Amino acid sequence: MSDTARNVMIDSQLRPVGVSDRKLIAAFRAVDREAFLPEGLKVLAYRDRSIPTDDGALMAPAALGLLMQALQLEAGQSLLIIGPGADYAKALAIELGVEATTVTGAKLTAGKSKDAPYDAILILGAIEELPQAIADQLADGGIIASGVVDQGVTRLAVARKAGGSVALDPFTDVQVPVLDQFSRKPAFTF
Repeated sequence: MSDTARNVMIDSQLRPVGVSDRKLIAAFRAVDREAFLPEGLKVLAYRDRSIPTDDGALMAPAALGLLMQALQLEAGQSLLIIGPGADYAKALAIELGVEATTVTGAKLTAGKSKDAPYDAILILGAIEELPQAIADQLADGGIIASGVVDQGVTRLAVARKAGGSVALDPFTDVQVPVLDQFSRKPAFTF
């Protein structure tokens, strides 16, 4: 199932949305997506949608491909991957020659400062607010890619850190799982 299913995923999901980086396509072709799902969900591995798992959801291939392509990753760079499905994204990054560190579980918003700064950060889901702790872990000139939630709509967004500032700029509307830990804090009102 794997080789044929991966080729179909590439031709029917990744390429039609504009994922065209040859090295990234080769990485998607090389990594068994089903290996990162529990036994009962392996048959869903190559569907074009996020797959709910015990720790969140494995992001749909097209959304993940667009985010990873937006990072413009190069061999030897350091990448912090935050969120559910981080091990699958890490396997893809390793295929690209990237040194990847993952953060999963209950403390997503803290990132992983021990190995910072990172050349790139990938957040696997939609966030309402980027915590300063994570922005601080991105090297100046580094790129971050994430889903964002804007008035109930999820979009993919990217930013390059400049002068210590990171402002995510949406580039396409795509349905991705919302990461509740990254909810905007309620503003003070009268």
